[in-house]
Amino acid sequence: MRPLQRSARSAFTLVEILIVVVILGILAAIVIPRFTGATDEARQSTFIASLKTYADACEYFAAKEGRYPPDGSSGSIPTGFEEYVDQDEYESPTPLGGSWDTEFNDSGVTSAIGVHFQGVDVPDYMLQIDETFDNGDLSSGSFQRLAADRFYYIVEP
Repeated sequence: MRPLQRSARSAFTLVEILIVVVILGILAAIVIPRFTGATDEARQSTFIASLKTYADACEYFAAKEGRYPPDGSSGSIPTGFEEYVDQDEYESPTPLGGSWDTEFNDSGVTSAIGVHFQGVDVPDYMLQIDETFDNGDLSSGSFQRLAADRFYYIVEP
């Protein structure tokens, strides 16, 4: 009986491996930009869901306390609001960057909650968020641009 011999042709050649790597690289170059857009869409959806949750919490705060949450510093939870939302989540950056913020009898509204992009670039897709969430016009409706770097859900005009 003869010992098993290995054929020289049973392995991949270096050229075959390089061709597979090049093909995978081309496929990755095609697919990765699509995932980048998906990431932006996920951030937008998460932001909208969080904003709705915080707006509902403001309404609940007003029903229970007889007033809206006080004006807060960007990134700091207003006094008493920690009973209605998770403080760590509120004081963390929003899914879009920037800080959560409340307005009370300021910026031309009675009560609003939103994002303040202080020192952070404003994403290009804030109008898309308004189109998804409201009326597609950042100067009117329930979601508005109150200043160059401030975008808020108007709880009470």
